[in-house]
Order: sequence, then C-alpha cells, then structure tokens
Amino acid sequence: MKVWITKYALTDGIIEALAFKLTYRTYIIIPKYIGTKLGMFRLMNILDYSVSKSSAIKDAEEMRQKKIASLKQQIKKLEEMRFDV
Repeated sequence: MKVWITKYALTDGIIEALAFKLTYRTYIIIPKYIGTKLGMFRLMNILDYSVSKSSAIKDAEEMRQKKIASLKQQIKKLEEMRFDV
C-alpha cells in the first residue's frame, strides 16, 4: 500500500512510502526515496500519514497554518515585552 508520511512535513516535506502490514495495526514503512533519515518506520499514529496524496497535502497545509499562527503569537508576545531599567 502506498502512503504519504506527514509527520515530518514541516521539516522534510511529505514523504511518499510503501507500507506493509506485519501484524494487526502495525505497519513498517519503507520510504520510496532511499537516503532519507527515516529508514524503516513503525507506523502507529494515524495522524502521521495519509493514504491519499490530496489528504496528505491538506494535512500538511493545516500543520503549516497552525505553525504560522503559533509563530505570530510568539512574535507578538516578544514585541510587547519591555525591559525597564
């Protein structure tokens, strides 16, 4: 089965991989692109991957938007910070 790993989308991008069922609810992922830092990956969390490319892109976009909002909030907090002597 082909899957798209979104766990590392904000650092390494969406990774296309093959998944093989070994036991009930356990999959081992072998990345399509050899040389990634993943090697073999035990897939346990449904939020870490998608079974369609469009779903993976949607999930990664949501992750990106949440990260941007978080960073904007951090910037606002830093801008409001004052150091009076």
